[in-house]
Amino acid sequence: MTEVTLFFREFTRTRRATGAIAPSSPRLARALTRYVIPSPGGPRAVLEVGPGTGAVTRYVVEALGPLDTLDLVEANPRFAALLAETYAGDGRVRVLTGPVQDHELGSYDTVVCGLPFANFDAATTEDILGRLVGALRPGGTLSYFAYAGMPPLRRALTTGRARLRVLELQSVIGRVLARHRFRSETVLGNLPPARVHHLAPVAPVAVGAGV
Repeated sequence: MTEVTLFFREFTRTRRATGAIAPSSPRLARALTRYVIPSPGGPRAVLEVGPGTGAVTRYVVEALGPLDTLDLVEANPRFAALLAETYAGDGRVRVLTGPVQDHELGSYDTVVCGLPFANFDAATTEDILGRLVGALRPGGTLSYFAYAGMPPLRRALTTGRARLRVLELQSVIGRVLARHRFRSETVLGNLPPARVHHLAPVAPVAVGAGV
């Protein structure tokens, strides 16, 4: 079974968890991995959450140095099995099966996330984003994507309790972006077009600063 066939089969089985309707395009993969940069100063630790069939993972692995490490956290056991088979011979790569909330994360220089936050509730999204930002080392980056134009469309097409859930979710994401985002970019060459957000941890304010 090809990766694309497996992806579409799992999309029809677990549409809410899979989220995407097609694997990430090369352009989206390059945008998501923009900050996976080998460091001459020493080994770097990278985390990819929700790698799926590995469309973005290939670009992450290509950017790894010989001493770097990559943790892949994939909730779908079929996708996780495919990834484990694909990278069985690469000692830098470790595959963790299950939701990211079930794992004790280390500290990372770069986090790449492909989770479909639009399909999650506000509390779950806030928890996951908090964990990922909290796992970043000083100077680290978190990159994730959402489909372009979807937030206003969801607000327009939902009513009642569903609309309240959408507003709560978008409020959580908006707060996280306002605090941590340093760059966004639109990727038109993807199905559908996507918006990639790059985030960084915020240094704590020193006591008495600005007084």
